[in-house]
Amino acid sequence: MKINQLLASTALLISMLSSCSKDDSPAPSPSEPEVNESVSGEVSGIWTKGKTYKITGHIQIPVGKSLTIEEGVTVLFSDSVVKPELVVHGNLYSMGTKEAPILFTVPDAWKTTNTFGNLWGGLIAGPESAEILIDHTILEYGGAVTAEESPSVKAGLYKAEAGEHVPVLYYPNVAGKLVVQNSIIRHFNEDGFYIEGGKVIVSNNYFYTTGFSGGEAINIKSGVQADVAFNVVYSPNTNAIKLSNSGDRTPQAYVVAYNNTILNAGWRRPTIKGGSIWLEKGVRADVYNNLLANDRFGIKRDAGNAEDARSIISNTLYYGFDQTTTDQFQPSEEIVKGINDIISTKAGENDPKFVNYPLSTSTLNTTFDPAWDFHLQAGSPALGKGKTDFNRQYSEGITLNGKSYSSPAPANYIGALGTK
Repeated sequence: MKINQLLASTALLISMLSSCSKDDSPAPSPSEPEVNESVSGEVSGIWTKGKTYKITGHIQIPVGKSLTIEEGVTVLFSDSVVKPELVVHGNLYSMGTKEAPILFTVPDAWKTTNTFGNLWGGLIAGPESAEILIDHTILEYGGAVTAEESPSVKAGLYKAEAGEHVPVLYYPNVAGKLVVQNSIIRHFNEDGFYIEGGKVIVSNNYFYTTGFSGGEAINIKSGVQADVAFNVVYSPNTNAIKLSNSGDRTPQAYVVAYNNTILNAGWRRPTIKGGSIWLEKGVRADVYNNLLANDRFGIKRDAGNAEDARSIISNTLYYGFDQTTTDQFQPSEEIVKGINDIISTKAGENDPKFVNYPLSTSTLNTTFDPAWDFHLQAGSPALGKGKTDFNRQYSEGITLNGKSYSSPAPANYIGALGTK
């Protein structure tokens, strides 16, 4: 792999990560990293900032051990036969910065014909993994199919069988803590995050080009207490956010999902199911201030096994470029009617007025343009229409590795990004 090509790709994405914050100052170019060849087996300790670690086989963080990845590190998965997994039995701290994000990737030559990845596994945690932090990190081109010899299969993790595409991140510890923020998840074959336990914050991330024939961007099950906020999700195969209490774990799944921007969700799924936010099986879900543009459906429930009656759906803005899309987000037995929604029966109304995104873009498009800008222009109907007087779960923070991480305060606009 040519390091300069990799760094150029990383630099292009830094500006997009920056758009999730209010600091739009340009980031300096990272320096060329050293190369640490042939990493496999058990790992722990510190991966030093600016270096490239070439992964040549499955790697595992043992129980009770931690791996800290410093800013500017490139984790290069370079075995196209094994397609390595990173199995986290201990703790993982991927601690990039705005100026020097961490990159989990593959050689550039592999990317041209593998839009949906399938070139390495994912970050697969075990039930004893106490803490995972993913901050200012780019994860791309994974989601490979498990084999009998895959460490996740041998350890009984995720779906615990061969022949399954693994997600970007799987986390199952109901007593654990997981924070993913300021990161980019792209070019993965199926689910983004599949979470079956823990105190969780997922905020200020971009998801795009994920899910070839199925999969959600964020898939949450029982045992999870989560805040999911200020994420931009573009063209997931099925739902951007799937919320369920399936799995019979305690506590009951309770998710506060607010100020997310979701575009073109659900259209690429070959069979009809969801297409924005999905609620089912007794999940408790408080859903506020979400901007849904050109999604296949509105916020949708499993009518035969619906969400907890205490759930609150409020202040959603719906936009449909054409009449078919507009018709499919109208309230019904399955499509949830929210409080104070901004919704019309006519195509083209309630244009969110993004700074730079053509709303006529095909709903089947999976190519994400980094020049797109989902901030709102003056006059957007989303401005000033957000609800702020509700409780999120982690306003006081979750402590990981000795530092407190809080979910962001809700905004008075709808969507992930306000005006610039």
